[in-house]
Amino acid sequence: MASFRCPPELLLRNASRSAESASTASHGAIKRAAVVMEIGKPLEVQDLPVKALNPGQVRLSVKYAAMNFADILQSQGKYQSPQKPPYVPGSEFAGVVTEVATGVDGFRVGDHVTGILPEGTFQEEAVTTPQVLGVVPKSLDLKMAAGFLISYGTAYLAFTKGVPLREGDTVLVTAAAGSTGLAAVDLAANVFGCKVIAACGSEEKCRVAQEKGAFATINYGKESLKQRMKEITAGKGANAIFECVGGNLFRECLSRLTMMKYLKQLAKLIHFSIAFSGTLLPIGFTSGDIPTIPANLILVKNIRVVGVFWGSHAQRDPESFQASVQGVSKLLFEGKIQPRIGDVFPLDKVNDAVQFILSRKSTGKVLIDVQSK
Repeated sequence: MASFRCPPELLLRNASRSAESASTASHGAIKRAAVVMEIGKPLEVQDLPVKALNPGQVRLSVKYAAMNFADILQSQGKYQSPQKPPYVPGSEFAGVVTEVATGVDGFRVGDHVTGILPEGTFQEEAVTTPQVLGVVPKSLDLKMAAGFLISYGTAYLAFTKGVPLREGDTVLVTAAAGSTGLAAVDLAANVFGCKVIAACGSEEKCRVAQEKGAFATINYGKESLKQRMKEITAGKGANAIFECVGGNLFRECLSRLTMMKYLKQLAKLIHFSIAFSGTLLPIGFTSGDIPTIPANLILVKNIRVVGVFWGSHAQRDPESFQASVQGVSKLLFEGKIQPRIGDVFPLDKVNDAVQFILSRKSTGKVLIDVQSK
């Protein structure tokens, strides 16, 4: 089972890159890499020097790198943790160990590994410490290994710590055909035994979410989320809302569906998409619009709002972080979850992959085939 003690996503990249550049040196070889040279500008594919291997490190051939929305926001200067160019973006990958230095236990040349590389993953080769890696079975498709950790880890943490789900609960997932949304659908429906309502922006994406286990779908490109939620749940709402979009969709998750008498002493109360004592789980804001929450709406329905930023748990709550990594790794290796790999782009087309995600065309995880010419 994979085990990681690493800084997830992009949280500690600055410190890690500085430490590595001070302790390693090029030994003449070069590697291809996509580099952020200027914030807000397209990535540049360049030849970079290959680093020497120091004691306690391993060398990796990066086969597939996952492109996450956080990577794009980072390159645009819109992420929570700013990164100063030039740098190699990407955090999540799968590859093969090609060299092991002295002082390293538990890894051998030829091992298939996955993990989160602080120095970036959109490059053909990387040198890193074993703490950021986990060995995966060679029977597992490396594409699957590259595309599950962050999305499934986020959803697992949300459903075990943010709101412990009970079998039979109703869960609404927005942006349900995206990588994190589909992971939430998969886990909620097929692992936790919940009734999942998937909200997507097109009929095609609704079909993808339904194939993953959603029992009902809402195409918010042409349907009213609040009206359809009222119809599907008979006015009861969802026990939990896994919300990835922000903006107007977030507000609809809390907005009025209908007016009803609740108590004789109160003439009217607002009935929400979320159930009484339900939990709203803000996961991200792919719309680019960070919404505000009217406190009176939270009060009236006794709603809990629990933010889920998976990356911060590595430092602040490593026990929960490790539990999420171990949990989803076990589920993947046992075949109980099935990450969807939507599209794969060669490294030279990395900017096409960025635009593909930004245009809302992607479903599941988008990968970069780093070795492809």
